[in-house]
Amino acid sequence: MVERSSRLPGFHRLSRGERLAEVARWIEEDPSVVEGVVARGALDADWADHLIENVLGVDALPFSVAPNFVINGCETLVPMVTEEASVVAAAANAARICREGGGFRVRAADPVMICQIQLFADDLEEAERKILAAKKPLLDAARGADPKLSDCGGGPVDIEVRQIEGQPSGQKFLVVHLLVDVRDAMGANAVNTMGEAIAPRIEALTGGGAGLCILSNLADRRLVTCEVAVPVSALSMGGFGGGEVRDGIVAASRFAELDPYRAATHNKGIMNGVDAVVLAAGNDWRAVEAGAHAYASRGGRYRPLAIWRCGSDGVLQGVLEMPLAVGTVGGMTVVHPVARLAVRIAGAKTSSDLAAVAAAAGLANNLAALRALSTEGIQKGHMRLHRRGREGF
Repeated sequence: MVERSSRLPGFHRLSRGERLAEVARWIEEDPSVVEGVVARGALDADWADHLIENVLGVDALPFSVAPNFVINGCETLVPMVTEEASVVAAAANAARICREGGGFRVRAADPVMICQIQLFADDLEEAERKILAAKKPLLDAARGADPKLSDCGGGPVDIEVRQIEGQPSGQKFLVVHLLVDVRDAMGANAVNTMGEAIAPRIEALTGGGAGLCILSNLADRRLVTCEVAVPVSALSMGGFGGGEVRDGIVAASRFAELDPYRAATHNKGIMNGVDAVVLAAGNDWRAVEAGAHAYASRGGRYRPLAIWRCGSDGVLQGVLEMPLAVGTVGGMTVVHPVARLAVRIAGAKTSSDLAAVAAAAGLANNLAALRALSTEGIQKGHMRLHRRGREGF
């Protein structure tokens, strides 16, 4: 592997062919191969007709890379697919600033997903006792439904039970959570298969009746934490000093913590970066969005996914925490050539690697937005890029 740096000054000023050549060098591939993959989005209407129903043709969004990222000490180019002007530029600019503090530090929990099995029974306490007493055979049955996952080091890891009382009828039922380590998959198919395999066993065990059996997109066992420390000297902008910008970002963060109306837009800015990576890698961005916003509301009040503070040494400290259920195996990530290329560009060997890249892009976009809001306002750079897009037609 050649020595490389994601710090590519002037990358946005290169021609498209020159950018393709840089990315080809990054992944040690022939530029013509990269050009062949991205030229038409690698998806034609005939192929699309086999993927979903009622196909008329195909749509396309720009496929880009954001340079300058350092994630857990590794130089990283971030693949992004988005229609919104300024998202890629904002990510790249914020990543350049964050390099001054060592880049992004990301931790990802084990990739554990939840399958929910709803159970109606006459005696819920007794049903819960029986389920928990039979945990081992139930886990063995779930494991047998998808043995390949266990062969890869994953598989079912635990069963939890909780009671829910519905309103206004007062109807009560149990929810059985089957916890599954899905390794490098997003995991929906695996956990649904396992849940449906053990639901009849739970019915027979308890004498109850199963209702819904489906994964939860609130993947709160699959949390990713991304942190960054930005020196004040890197924050100055447009006549505003670094300390002034830092304090403005911290004030904007506290605004989002106190007001759900502001928190919604704060989090939308985060998802600008997260979704762009998830979409580039052929993953389910809707599932990631659902999990993110549910997690933001977990305490009964909608809150920001990222917060910013002034550290004791005066640096700007940012922390993002959110569930990120993404995969590098299965589904469109394997089928779609552009998604495969995106995963190669990101250097994502595992699902945790891909989650780290998406989280870093999300925190970068959040930083860029707050820095702009606390100085020149959000519209100046955003509308400049909008005008650039319109001038091309």
